Amino acid sequence: MPKKKRILSGMRPTGPLHLGNLHGALANWVQMQDQYDCFFFIADWHALTSDYEDTASISDNVKNMVIDWLSAGISYEKSTLFVQSHVKEHAELFLILSMITPVPWLERNPTYKDQIVQLDNKDLSTFGFLGYPVLQAADIIMYKANGVPVGEDQVPHVEITREITRRFNNYYEHVFPEPEAILTKTSKILGLDRRKMSKSYDNAIYMSDSPEDILAKVARMITDPQRARRNDPGNPDVCNVFEFHKLYSDKTTVNEINETCRKAAVGCVECKKIMAGNLAQTLEPIREKRKHYESQPDLVHEIIKTGTDKARKTAQQTMKEVRSAMKMY
Repeated sequence: MPKKKRILSGMRPTGPLHLGNLHGALANWVQMQDQYDCFFFIADWHALTSDYEDTASISDNVKNMVIDWLSAGISYEKSTLFVQSHVKEHAELFLILSMITPVPWLERNPTYKDQIVQLDNKDLSTFGFLGYPVLQAADIIMYKANGVPVGEDQVPHVEITREITRRFNNYYEHVFPEPEAILTKTSKILGLDRRKMSKSYDNAIYMSDSPEDILAKVARMITDPQRARRNDPGNPDVCNVFEFHKLYSDKTTVNEINETCRKAAVGCVECKKIMAGNLAQTLEPIREKRKHYESQPDLVHEIIKTGTDKARKTAQQTMKEVRSAMKMY
């Protein structure tokens, strides 16, 4: 039986996971577990790049993120789940790679430029923020990952990792494979206000939200801006609630909403209630799994420890090869 290719991906523990995280990453991770040797990590050091002033919540966020992953269907038996900062070899490889990475490579990073503008309320003029792609490269190549599952907007991140990998291999020995970007399909899902779903925008529906919370949040959702009154015909094509119907309602309901909205036979309030009910029902298995793991903190701790121990052994072997290649025994 051929050896599975390895993939690596991670998330920053900045709070509870929302539907954007579920459809943008977790759903794909779950499907990839049988096809690949999966390493999934909690990127707590990366959380410091923009949230270094207040670190009090990171520890709880790490635990809750693992619970969200398990609730969504990530299997600790199929995949290796670990915490970045518990594998100190990441810091060592980051230091080595930072010595050979040209600063212009980091300054041209499109995400760096975008976040400087978007997060103008934070001081991001730090070495850590500029150099986070180097730490990201260390995370990926530490496990000799063949691929990194990403959306199209994240491909430049993987390309920087490939460039750093080539530079290391050319200077020393060919230790690392060049990881490929594995483009994953993501469902179109926006926040309550039609912006990108984000905790910082206060427009997110969380995987752990109760049916009551979901109903209250859906009631706030922006619909067709041209439909001012109940008897005005609507246009589902520009309605965010209808996009959610496509994800969480059955085909019959989607077709009925599409038709009745255009004829003003259904109002936005009723349409939202129908969708909120279907969304809550879809998330019910996730909520039940979450209750299971929340009631067993020792199990969650053991899952994290076991995965981190496995990751550490792999990282230690990689660093032996790195030091040998660099003649730094």
